Amino acid sequence: MCSRLRIMKVNKQIPVSTLLLFLAMGVFAQPSERRISKSQYISNWKEEAIFQMHQNGIPASITLAQGILESAYGNSELAKYGNNHFGIKCHVWDGPTMFKDDDHTDDCFRVYASASESFKDHSEFLTKRGRYAFLFELKSTDYKGWAKGLKKAGYATNPRYAHLLIDLIEKHHLYIYDKVEGLPTTKPTLLSIEREVKREPNKHRVGVHENKIKYIVVSTGDTFWKIAKEFDMGLWQLYKYNDLGKNDILQSGDIVFLQPKRRRGKSKKYRIKNGDTLRSVSQDYGIKLKALRKKNHLEYGSELKVGTFLSLK
Repeated sequence: MCSRLRIMKVNKQIPVSTLLLFLAMGVFAQPSERRISKSQYISNWKEEAIFQMHQNGIPASITLAQGILESAYGNSELAKYGNNHFGIKCHVWDGPTMFKDDDHTDDCFRVYASASESFKDHSEFLTKRGRYAFLFELKSTDYKGWAKGLKKAGYATNPRYAHLLIDLIEKHHLYIYDKVEGLPTTKPTLLSIEREVKREPNKHRVGVHENKIKYIVVSTGDTFWKIAKEFDMGLWQLYKYNDLGKNDILQSGDIVFLQPKRRRGKSKKYRIKNGDTLRSVSQDYGIKLKALRKKNHLEYGSELKVGTFLSLK
């Protein structure tokens, strides 16, 4: 990712008429313009970071810290001229680009029509690449785990990348935004956020599945939101860990896993009974639905035949 950038070159593929339009609209900011302050950058983008957190499961503190570090609080040439706040390079990209020296001479970087598009693309960049998948199994408040994981996955080449992110999060108290349950209408303070997320003691007894996964049994009146709040989890985690969607409804007696299911079960095979679904077997044996489908060469929506066997290992 982008570290210290130098000479800028605008992609020649951008038509001259488009460049003139950008200039007229003020997209390409002048070097003499006033610098964005640290507090102003956080104030400008905290709600976008919180929105992305609720949509995609990336801690708001991580998004803000990466934006701060990669864009120098929005003051870097890449941010001012290309609306690129996260140093994301071209890779597979059909949009306009900029070329700047980074890891190599004339590295190619993405250019966005607005900074908001950069925040959206940052979320898509992390959610759609397999090497970052393990990060989404962390708690939404584990900013240290995310920072170290981003470095481990190769987001940046700087060996101190994780330390720099953690330092920014703690210096500016960005972790308070990880605990906001909805978009704030006013700037929250550390004290108000701590009061907002103060929780009652856990009401559910936590069990451990034979496949070594923590779970609870749903009680009457339970909702995803209540369970997520009780165990300090994101809604996306409950949906993902249990192969459910936002429109699914919990029933009393259901098993809800609080951790990711495994890729294999303890037993070798399972004989399909009447009423079984692939998901019900997945829940019963604590195996990821995707892994169970892959092991048995089943397409999405395939029907199970009573009496046949499913491989669990």
